[in-house]
Amino acid sequence: MASVSVRYIVSDVEAAIAFYSGQLGFRVEFHPGPGFAMLSRGGLRLLLSTPGGGGGAGQAMPDGRKPEPGGWNRIQLEVVDLGREVERLRTAGARFRNEIVVGNGGKQILIEDPAGNLVELFEPAPKRSR
Repeated sequence: MASVSVRYIVSDVEAAIAFYSGQLGFRVEFHPGPGFAMLSRGGLRLLLSTPGGGGGAGQAMPDGRKPEPGGWNRIQLEVVDLGREVERLRTAGARFRNEIVVGNGGKQILIEDPAGNLVELFEPAPKRSR
């Protein structure tokens, strides 16, 4: 399977690395300096950049807008037991934007990384037999 890259702007790469590797099972692939790191989990490659961190992704746009963390776009990580995962992460001090939401496709919750970027934890609904 080819990897997919997602870039998150973070205010502190070290704090983001600790969160993603320590809490969500990502592996650090490349960390050349304080303004950038590349992590992976399965086929997902997560690129972490700081605003103005010396690379292209952190630079201001021609109109003056600057990259910043946060927003509503997010990656989705599938989990087996959402309730247990939420309990584990809360015990570790994780910040959530909401409580578990149950829908037709399963259950989900939004967790914030140290910079306020979202990660959706998702437990699919059990498959129905026909």
